[in-house]
This record gives sequence, C-alpha cells and structure tokens, in this order.
Amino acid sequence: MKTTLKISLAALLSVAACWSAAQTVSAMRGSDVPAVDKAPEIQPYLGSKPGGHALIPRTFQQQPPLVPHKVEGFDDITSEDNVCLDCHIHKEVRGQKIPQVKESHLVKPVNPDAPVIDKARWQCNSCHVPQIDAKPLVENVFKGNTAAK
Repeated sequence: MKTTLKISLAALLSVAACWSAAQTVSAMRGSDVPAVDKAPEIQPYLGSKPGGHALIPRTFQQQPPLVPHKVEGFDDITSEDNVCLDCHIHKEVRGQKIPQVKESHLVKPVNPDAPVIDKARWQCNSCHVPQIDAKPLVENVFKGNTAAK
C-alpha cells in the first residue's frame, strides 16, 4: 500500500509541475519596452598631449596609475610595438621626469641600461586607462582611501 501511495503522489506532483510550467512567463519589467536603450555619447579624454597634466591621484591601495593624457592617435599596442615604452621605459624624456615602468613589469634580473618588459605585462592599457569627464551611469558612493600611494 505504501508503494502505491508513493507512486500516486509522485505522478500527481509531476502532472502538477507540468501544468504550472505550461503557464506563460513574464518579465519583471513587463513585456512592452517604451524606448530602446541608447549607448552613452563618446566623451573626449581628459588631458592633452603627454606631459601636459599632473598625475591623477590614486583612490585605493594597489590601484594602477591612471593615464593623465590623451591616447587618441597612438598606435595600437602589440608585442612588437608599444608606444607607451617610447617614454615610460626611461626615467626622463626630453628633460621631463616621467613615471617609469615599475620593476614588477620587467624581466628579472633588471638591466638598468636596457630593461626588458615581461610579456605578461606588455598590454599597458589592460590596467592603465585614460580618464574622461563623464557623468556616472549609476550612482556611486565609493569613498576612496586618498592617503593610498
């Protein structure tokens, strides 16, 4: 008797599950979308030519430095050509002191006369990004640690 009851209950539950699955599913915001979302306008990068602006302060520890100049017009970064290194592999370019690539990005041991970039760190713009002056798309209440270096 117990087996028959269990099989009957299982059959009843499977029929009920199929019945409820046949109902239509609706989205939380409804089926009609009043307007198509549009992409935000492309904003120009802050800064001007390299060396024209001060460094952008970091807002948290271990944050990669932000690029304080435009990168429009620079060649794409490839494993054979990296225009960032034209300046940032040296401590000084045309009499200006500029941020140099850190040792963590170089092949060990470091030769100060001819440093070599580690291929795992070659794509600079994966971490180091230029900034734009744009209104945030969503509210942001993040308060950084401005004392971070």
